[in-house]
Amino acid sequence: MIIDIHTHTFPERIAASAVDRLSHTANIVPHTNGTNEQLLQSMHRAGIDMSVIMPVATSPAQVEKVNDASARLNDTYRDKGLFSFGCMHPDYENYHDELERIRSLGLKGIKLHPVYQDVCLDDIRMLRIISRAAELGLIVLTHAGEDIGFPGKICCSPQMCRHVVDEIGDFPFILAHMGGWRNWDVVTELLLDTRVYLDCAFSMDRYDPLPDGKPDDHPEMLSAEEMMRFISDFGADRILFGSDSPWTDQAVSLEFIRRLPLKDQERQAILGGNAAKLLRI
Repeated sequence: MIIDIHTHTFPERIAASAVDRLSHTANIVPHTNGTNEQLLQSMHRAGIDMSVIMPVATSPAQVEKVNDASARLNDTYRDKGLFSFGCMHPDYENYHDELERIRSLGLKGIKLHPVYQDVCLDDIRMLRIISRAAELGLIVLTHAGEDIGFPGKICCSPQMCRHVVDEIGDFPFILAHMGGWRNWDVVTELLLDTRVYLDCAFSMDRYDPLPDGKPDDHPEMLSAEEMMRFISDFGADRILFGSDSPWTDQAVSLEFIRRLPLKDQERQAILGGNAAKLLRI
């Protein structure tokens, strides 16, 4: 089974406008229109069996609505291969009970995005959410490193991730973008001796800037050689395949992993085996 652990979709009525706005903010070409149906089409073309959707609450008022919608999506789309996490916002007051409700809804984990939520990952508001999620056995996946739409704003550095692990201990913790987008030079130094997982969403090869946007002198991301160093250092059992669709083409991301000089067992673990164990499926 091939599992993409990190994708995004939006409610159909706002998907097109949301993707257009975000793509121009980040100066990046989208590869779907942000709907569930186009993600399913992308999966079919790429040969991906399951995509995990990572919703982001940008205000406390969105939390319950997004979690309810995520549970409904799982009821109607899981047999097609789409499965959603829940969400949480650092300023949501009743986080303790809502996290328990997330678990009762059958959601396997939560997505945090410190940059969009304007709170550092090791702020007490985030730490208490992560601690409660860990108590409940929920997976926590966080954006890590810079965000292409907010140059220079880092709310989830490898140092902050290390602080979270030191404070809370071992729990199912996934750091997106190979542990810290464009902070890669210190990820291994600071996080190798932890048990965090790294997803490779929006981290491989290069991305596609908008043709009419501001030119980017550095669209390159991690090369095949750099990815292999990460896999060698952390071990294939701690790396998860992710595309960050619609911001990269799932088929292109998948082919990047398939071209790496990995052992079959390592490739299978990265492309789905590790995620299946975490998701308990």
